[in-house]
Amino acid sequence: MSALPNFDLIARPYRWLEYLTLGPLLELTRNHHLARLQGRSQALILGDGDGRFSARLLASYPQLRVEAVDRSGAMLALLRQHCANDAARLETHRADARTYAPRTQPDLVVTHFFLDCLTQPEVEALAARLTPQLAPGALWLVSDFRIPQGLLYWPARGYVRLLYLAFRLLTRLRTTHLPDHASPLRDCGFSLVAEHRSLFGVLTTELWQR
Repeated sequence: MSALPNFDLIARPYRWLEYLTLGPLLELTRNHHLARLQGRSQALILGDGDGRFSARLLASYPQLRVEAVDRSGAMLALLRQHCANDAARLETHRADARTYAPRTQPDLVVTHFFLDCLTQPEVEALAARLTPQLAPGALWLVSDFRIPQGLLYWPARGYVRLLYLAFRLLTRLRTTHLPDHASPLRDCGFSLVAEHRSLFGVLTTELWQR
């Protein structure tokens, strides 16, 4: 199992680094399917960074409880700040998401720009391990980078490689290639129910249901 990166040093400037590189696109991608999450009661959010999505989710669904997992203590501190108005419905756990066992039976899993920090075997193991612990009909919300085919293949591939290099320098991230999350989810019984792409196909946000 590869070591996870350390995001503590970039936790506070993370939001502004995000805006400097892609403006509001990453936040728009994370929030795109927010309105489709009705009826969920327990969310497991892995690696939400500074917690802006967790805060939006809690504010949008007053019946929902969130279990947020991150290995970065600095990121979790920011997440709790963003979610302060709904703190009673939030649990945070400083843990390795690759091995973390949910305390409840989630009916929603959220991995925004998190799976790209893992290797292909780690993504496969995560999906296989979490799936039996989820409620029937659970949703899995994924946002990530992708490399489209066609004219943008090489520019997108170069851009993603630069992102990996930057995060290696800033956080010691060892992963160098985007993993395939679709195949492991399908193997675990999930079906793609909604998909949105932006930035000429370089960004994707997908909603899968078991």
